[in-house]
Amino acid sequence: MMNSTTVTEFFLIGFPALNHYKFPFFSIVLFMYCIIICENLMIIFLVFTSRRLRSPMYFFLGHLALTDIILVSSIVPKALDVIIREGSFISYVGCLTQSYLYGGTVSAECFLLTAMSYDRYLAICKPLHYMAMMSAQLRYSLVISSWALSFMLLFISLLLILGLDFCGPNVMNHFFCDYAPFLELSCSDTTAPDIEVIVICFPIVILPFLFIIVSYVYIFNTIFGISSTSGRKKTFSTCSSHLVVVSTYYGSMLMIYMVPQRRHLDRKNLWNELDGKNLIFSIKTDLEI
Repeated sequence: MMNSTTVTEFFLIGFPALNHYKFPFFSIVLFMYCIIICENLMIIFLVFTSRRLRSPMYFFLGHLALTDIILVSSIVPKALDVIIREGSFISYVGCLTQSYLYGGTVSAECFLLTAMSYDRYLAICKPLHYMAMMSAQLRYSLVISSWALSFMLLFISLLLILGLDFCGPNVMNHFFCDYAPFLELSCSDTTAPDIEVIVICFPIVILPFLFIIVSYVYIFNTIFGISSTSGRKKTFSTCSSHLVVVSTYYGSMLMIYMVPQRRHLDRKNLWNELDGKNLIFSIKTDLEI
């Protein structure tokens, strides 16, 4: 039998092409991270303290801001370390935790955007029954189920990853522990996790996206049925921001995860390249000594 070692940490190579510009790049990412955190904290503070922002739409918006904070906080701090160090190690447990938090919050955003589309459907298509139908009990049920269902579905992926073996190499061609690069480093059969990813896309991505599309079909039919131009503009303005967020979010998600792309760099070649760089560095160090 061949000797194998159990991997306890992974090396994130980050952005090798930007290593010569790491300080400007680090500053830009840090600035954007601070802006995102401050803006979302301000949204949460205003939604839960202002009496004028007690409508269901702002209630969902507050939870959407919370998912943004958790999402970027699970990725950006480690990414900043990767940038400034030109690559950084992350433990196996840390990689699992980061992947789980990232996947859970992304899924929660999908469900929350779906709940917001249902809220806009009731507000525009059934305005007389809106407050009665979108009660406080329904709002809390939608939010709690969005959070719970997201992390429950991703827990299945976590269990499948825990059943995999990682024997090396441990170099990940990414700046955080995303699901696909994580699986590529496994020396076990990843057929079950690969199938599970495809299956789990339906309740998390496909079905919510279809629900949002159907909701906006009814919304646009209602808007076009309004006789006055000012009434149509006023009604459309209540859902335009949500429509922009949905288009941006699902558009980027489909481009990243569902459009066929080139696979990551070959692991063996990448490992050999890094070993060669380390060897050159050690030779230079010995000569200097």
